[in-house]
Formats: sequence, structure tokens, C-alpha cells
Amino acid sequence: MQHMRKKLFIRISIGILVCLVVGFLGSIATQSSVNDWYPTLNKPVFNPPSWLFAPVWTFLYVLMGIAVGIVWAKGTYHSWVKTALYHFCFQLLLNLTWSVVFFGLEAPFYALIVIVGLLILIILTIKWFRIVKPIAGYLLIPYLLWVLFASVLNFEIWRLN
Repeated sequence: MQHMRKKLFIRISIGILVCLVVGFLGSIATQSSVNDWYPTLNKPVFNPPSWLFAPVWTFLYVLMGIAVGIVWAKGTYHSWVKTALYHFCFQLLLNLTWSVVFFGLEAPFYALIVIVGLLILIILTIKWFRIVKPIAGYLLIPYLLWVLFASVLNFEIWRLN
């Protein structure tokens, strides 16, 4: 039992670290235009204040790390766990890609395409996480809701500009 808890703690810790590193890499792409390009855009009235994004994303990356650690701790020998982890990795890659496309390339339309793919992969990840360990899937729901909101925001920014 002690070994199982230690394994779970280690995998959750690694999961959180990986997610936070991806978030940090995304923030590097974001910094390139958040002070120059982004303020010049027309934004919808529901656009949140800039200071809100960092704490929300940090919270979401921690939840994602906990969720992936829980799934990973079930053991990678099972095909369901592998499938869940593949989906997670691909959605995490698209998460990073969105920041690079939207902020780094300053391309809201192409970012919209990326974020739609991201939404699909998050939904599939939740599905597979719930199969492996339901709580892990539920931990991703705030992430899904935030990305849904971000999708609407991305669409409106593209439409208004």
C-alpha cells in the first residue's frame, strides 16, 4: 500500500511538472506579442482582464497534472491507460501549439482551427481518463470549460479583427 501511494505521488508530481513546463513554454510564445500585438486587437466585452490568465492556467495545469498522474499510476501495461495517455499527450501538444499560433504567429484564424482540434482531443481524453479512473476525467472538466470559453473568445477576436 505504501508503495502504491509513493508511485501515485511521484507520477502526479511528474504530471504537474510536465504540464507546468508546457504552460511555461506557451507563456514564452505569449510574451512575444501580449504587450505589443494583443492590446491593439478589438476584443469582445467578455474578454477577461490579462492578469486572470496566468492564475487560471496555473490552476488548470495542476489539475491536468493530477489527472494524468492518476491515470499513469494505473500502469502503462494496459491498452486503455496507453490510449488515455496518448490522447493526453496530443492534447497537451495542441495546447502549446495554440499559444504559438495565436500569440507567436499572431494568427487568430489558424489558432481557431488548432483550438477546435484541442477541444476534440480534450473530450476524447476525458472519455479515456474516465474509463481508466473516473475522477481523472472529472478533473479535466474545468479545463474543458475554460478551453470552450477560450474558443469563443478566439472566434470573436478573429471575427472582430
